[in-house]
This record gives sequence, C-alpha cells and structure tokens, in this order.
Amino acid sequence: MANFSISDIKALREKTGAGMMDVKNALAEADGDTAKAEELLRLKGLKTAAKREGRTASAGLVVSQIVDGKIGYVVEVNSETDFVAKNEKFIAFAEDILAAAVAAKATTVEEVLAAPHADGTVDDYVKNFTGVIGEKLAVGSISVLEGEHVEAYMHRTSPDIPPQVAVLIATDAAGAAIAHDVAVHIAAMSPAYLAEADVPAEVVENERRIATELTIQEGKPEKAVPMIVEGRLKSFYKQIVLLEQAYARDPKLSVAQVAKAAAAQITGFKRVRVGESAEAAE
Repeated sequence: MANFSISDIKALREKTGAGMMDVKNALAEADGDTAKAEELLRLKGLKTAAKREGRTASAGLVVSQIVDGKIGYVVEVNSETDFVAKNEKFIAFAEDILAAAVAAKATTVEEVLAAPHADGTVDDYVKNFTGVIGEKLAVGSISVLEGEHVEAYMHRTSPDIPPQVAVLIATDAAGAAIAHDVAVHIAAMSPAYLAEADVPAEVVENERRIATELTIQEGKPEKAVPMIVEGRLKSFYKQIVLLEQAYARDPKLSVAQVAKAAAAQITGFKRVRVGESAEAAE
C-alpha cells in the first residue's frame, strides 16, 4: 500500500487544483512522494495541453484592473466552452493571470505568458491548468491603456456567465463625470477609432472608392458624385468613430457633443470582446 494519507491527497489537491482521483493516482504511482506526484500531475497537464493544441479556445472571459486610476489592464482568457468559463476555478485562474500580467507590466500576450507565476511562468500555469480543467485554455489578448483618468466597464452578455466584453476608457480629469456612461456606449456600439484623424488613410481611401463606385452605379449626375461620396463618408465615420457616433443614451447628440457639454476630453479607449483574438488569428 502506498505511503500517503487523506491529508496528503487534500494538500496536493489544494496546491495543484487537480481532481481527487488524479491526485490519488499520482501519489500511488509516486509511492507517496508528494514532490514526484506533483511532477507527474504537471506532466499530465502538459500532455493534455498538447493533445488539445489543435482545438479552438474561443469562449472564456475578460478580467480587468486599474492601477492608480491611470493605467488600465484587460486580459482575455479563453476556454473552449462557456460551461468552463463560469467555473469558479477558471475565474480564479483568470484573475491569477491578470495579477501576474499587471505585476510584470506586460503589454503583449508573449509578455503575459513569460511573466513569473508561482515556481514557473504564466505559460506553465496555463499548460498545467489545462490538465485540471480538461479543455484547451489560452491567454487570448491583453490591452493596456494609460491616461489622466482611466476606468473599466465589464459587460455581461448573459447573466449566468462572467463578463464577455470589456472597455477601458481614458479621459482628462473633467471626463471622469462621463467616463462610465461613454464606456457603456462603447461596449454597445463597438467603435473602431476615437476620432476621424485616427482612421488609417487606406481605410478611408477604400471606403471612398466603394462609395464612388456605388454612386456611379446608381446613375447619379457626374457633378454630384463628389458631394454624395463625401456625405457617405460622413455616414461611415458615424459608424466607426467614437466621437462621431450618436450617443446611445441620447441619439440626438454625438459623443463629441456630450464630451463638450461636460468640458471633458476623451483621450483613448480599448474594447475587448471574448473570441475576437481567435477570429483575428483565423
């Protein structure tokens, strides 16, 4: 009979997060040597991660932290299913990764994975926890935003699962009064850019080309084409540019008008939706 007790099983479960039978079997194989059993559990996790490498982790959650009111972090942690995403262990796992990312001042997924965690790195933690959860897990993305005043808004797309959309917004001091409501607007309306000047020239030119071709196909008078195209570009900006969008709480006003009324400046934003990083990689 292997030389280990119920308390040994309990202690190793708490340390590794592995299932009871996995811990018991590892201790039996290691003949009660907890260090060896822990290594066996780690290897099991790595093997499970390797087996699931080709699977898609496009569910999950987003977690956020604001540092000193001036730096915001959002980390997207992915699983294969929403069932896992709402598991308390998975939520704690995501919070651990966020804490490691903030401590390391990470700005890329590679930096998050390389960040120290326990006796290894976040990458080790992800691989090991894959064996515990039984699904492919991944750090999907990290977003960092700095400003005079930074807030985070976390949006649940369903009441029974953790937040699936996160928004970071940066404003000046006066903007603190409207930051939350504008962040809610961003979550709902999905702007891609802050201001017209931020839209890349190639995006504008492509939209101009499409608008021109469409206007000509409609048989509009040649002299009217440039004016119609400019009008269509303005409509395009109202769809993708935050400051030009109709404000969700009062569509009669633009977001720019709301900011002006508050004597505020919106200086930046980040919007993260679970699964976007997986879609971008396809």
